[in-house]
Formats: sequence, C-alpha cells, structure tokens
Amino acid sequence: MDDKLWYLKRSDLFEQLSAEEITRIETRSRVQTFPRKGLVYLPSDSSDAVFLLTKGRIKLYNVTADGKETVLAFIEPGEVFGELSLLNPGQREEFAEAMVTCSIVMIPGEVIRELMETRPALTIQITKLMGLRRQRIERRLKSLLFRSNRERLIYLLLELAARYGERVEDGIALGIRLSHQELSSVIGSTRETVTVLLGELQLERSLIIKRRQIILTNLRQLASSLDEVPPEVETLMEENLADP
Repeated sequence: MDDKLWYLKRSDLFEQLSAEEITRIETRSRVQTFPRKGLVYLPSDSSDAVFLLTKGRIKLYNVTADGKETVLAFIEPGEVFGELSLLNPGQREEFAEAMVTCSIVMIPGEVIRELMETRPALTIQITKLMGLRRQRIERRLKSLLFRSNRERLIYLLLELAARYGERVEDGIALGIRLSHQELSSVIGSTRETVTVLLGELQLERSLIIKRRQIILTNLRQLASSLDEVPPEVETLMEENLADP
C-alpha cells in the first residue's frame, strides 16, 4: 500500500471516512520531504493546506520581538497540523520547522472543507483537535506566567513523560530528545538556567541523563513539588508506571 494512503487511513482525523473519501484526499495531496531545520511554513505564508506528518517530528513555534523562540507544540507522525487554515484561511501565525528529516502529506484545505460539508463527524474531529491543542498551549502559558523556572521545567518534564514516557529500569525515560536550548524555548527561560536546574534535579536524584536522554527516576517526587500536575501525569501514576 502507498505510504501516503496508509497514513491517511491510520490518522484519527480521517478514520471515519470511507475508502472512496480517503482516496479522494490521496489523489489531490502530495508528499514532500523536509531536511532537519527545514521550514514547512512561516508566518505570513498563505494557509491553503493542512499537513499530515508521516515521518519525523515537527516543532511549532513563535519568535518574540526580541528574537526569542517560544515553542507551542511538537507534532508526531500521524498527527495533523496547520488545521486553522480550514476555518480561517489567510496567513500562518507561527513557524513549523522539521526537527529531524520529515515526510509530510500536504492536503489542500479545499479538499477537507468539501468533506466537512457532508461529514459532520469530520468537523467535530477537527474542532476537537483544535480545542485540545489550544488547551495544551493555554496550560503552558499559564505555567509560564505563574511558575518559577524550576517549576516550569518540572511541569514540562512531567508533560513530556505523559506523552513520550517509556518504562525503563531506572524509571521513566523520555522518548523525545530535546537539547537544553529547546527545553529553555518551551519554558521561556535560558539554556544556562535549564542546565543548572537539570544539574540540581540530578543531585536530588529526581532524574538522570544518559546519552542526552532524560530519565525521570522519581516521578512522584517531581509531581509533589507542584501545586498542579498535567492531568495525563495523574493517569500515568494511577497506572503504576511511576515509582511507588
């Protein structure tokens, strides 16, 4: 089966569509490969397409007036992004950059809008996708406004554990590798501050770093240091994937 068609069929967004409707999307879409640090789109680009990531990882971010990068979201294979163009065609508002070599299915917005007219369930799915993404961003912004650098970093690590956590001998390993600079961009801090804070957390035995991979060795201790933890982390601990 063609990779493009396979990913369209496997996408949560399109799972309720018929084979004929999936084929309609496939025939009007195209696949493009982006190298590491390649820009899929940037602010002021026309928003005339929706993107389905089939391979790699995409970073969505803004750049502040003083040149600082603020990460909004990470996109994983099987996820759709650039979906705001479906309801509000115009110009993009953020950067979408390939963190590694990426393969992307580019779907004309017109194709999706045509299906939305006859498929209410698709409209609901797209609205849900937008709502969940906005909820994550608002949660992160709330964290930036009311937490210290240390609390912001811990909150982010817990968030990453909930989404990318893998059980290993030492604890919960983060399946996503981010540099200190990338971590600082997410929490609105500096690379130097993140380096110091990670060192402190290692000394406290809350985490270890092996070959640039962060392993949370005491998930409960990290969570207890915050007045509020990401909802997904509570589920993670309830499933007994964290330390007792």
